[in-house]
Amino acid sequence: MRRYVETPQMDKILSLSKRRGLVFQSSEIYGGINATWDYGPLGVELKRNLKDLWWRSVVQQRDDVVGLDAAILMHPEVWVSSGHVAGFSDPLVECRECHQRYREDQIDATACPDCGGELTDPRQFSLMFKTFMGPVEDSANQVYLRPETAQGIFVNFGNVLTASRRKLPFGIAQIGKAFRNEITPGNFTFRTREFEQMEIEYFVKPGTDDEWLHAWLDDRFSWYTKHGIRPENLRLRRHDPDELAHYAKDTYDIEYRFPWGWGELEGVANRTDYDLRSHATPTGRDQDLTFFDEESKEHVFPYVIEPSGGVDRATLAFLLDSYDEEPDPPPKPGEEVQAKDVRVVLRLHRALAPVKVAVLPLSRNERLAPLAHQVHMLLRPHLATQYDDAQSIGRRYRRQDEIGTPYCVTVDFDSLEDKRVTLRDRDTMAQLRVPIADLPAILNDKLEHGW
Repeated sequence: MRRYVETPQMDKILSLSKRRGLVFQSSEIYGGINATWDYGPLGVELKRNLKDLWWRSVVQQRDDVVGLDAAILMHPEVWVSSGHVAGFSDPLVECRECHQRYREDQIDATACPDCGGELTDPRQFSLMFKTFMGPVEDSANQVYLRPETAQGIFVNFGNVLTASRRKLPFGIAQIGKAFRNEITPGNFTFRTREFEQMEIEYFVKPGTDDEWLHAWLDDRFSWYTKHGIRPENLRLRRHDPDELAHYAKDTYDIEYRFPWGWGELEGVANRTDYDLRSHATPTGRDQDLTFFDEESKEHVFPYVIEPSGGVDRATLAFLLDSYDEEPDPPPKPGEEVQAKDVRVVLRLHRALAPVKVAVLPLSRNERLAPLAHQVHMLLRPHLATQYDDAQSIGRRYRRQDEIGTPYCVTVDFDSLEDKRVTLRDRDTMAQLRVPIADLPAILNDKLEHGW
């Protein structure tokens, strides 16, 4: 299918997001708060669909991965053992004139990018949010908002292994909030201080880790293309040795071509056995986080392959990649296209679309309304639906195209006699007359297989 917009401008996505209830600025009536966003009625459905697709792919459709939902607040010693307290920081520089702050590794100049003022020497800035547990605010009661979901999996490794009776290789998957006090957040929902992660910690026998790293790379890359991201907008980037995390043997990023350039969607890392070893003997406590290998008759620390993606980044990438504009109707040769003749359409994968089908009476005629409501009630138990009878049928089609609804069902005056409705496809605008009684089955089939 021909696309008219290859890379939309961010201002169009921002406008669409607010206008159609996808994403709002958090606390907007108070002037907002930097890099914090709220998902609106349609945005929350899109985000839920994305997380459900991921969970179905990596947990429900596999027999070697189980799920977990660990608490955000954890014992503070967890972050000491993991190395976050000592090393989870970024180099911070500040302008002596305007007092703007930047990550040193994200600016090229030796002077302030805003005003040209002199910058301070870099100092390490901890990215972890601190809070207090209990009524007394002192260092003994200090805890952290987790900066990643992974550690909740590692400290539960023994519990999950005992409860699920798994054998290597197996994985533990989790979706959850994480918090990082970023120095320079930005680019809409790409880099924020509060975000959601979709992570898998996949435990393998040492010596098989390279093979499993590349298996997960292939699996995760194809997941994005399968659900609508164009392959030319994705790439793999291997980390150079000098940028590897202290725990990593090898790491790849799956990157997306955002309007401002390539940016990470998901990292796939070989974390070795660093984390399990770190938590096994903290402060003198001997915790058995090994696996008993029946072949060697030895207890071994498994190696870990970690595919870790951002929910918010993926949601933004799917939004950007699906955005399109096309002339409607097509212009005649030499004819200039007017703004009113441009159809905005989100070509979202059908499984991601916030609304699957819209029920539209041809008009607000009192004879059509009862049957249109009956059709709506017929579909609601099966699919995410929307009923719309405001303004002309053409404008209602446009509204549904703009939010990515794959199918519209139009109830007209013939429907009163023949008990059939018109089914319209979002992408091709093709129409098909179908029996009302067969609508749920027909729609489920088309949502699964396409038009």
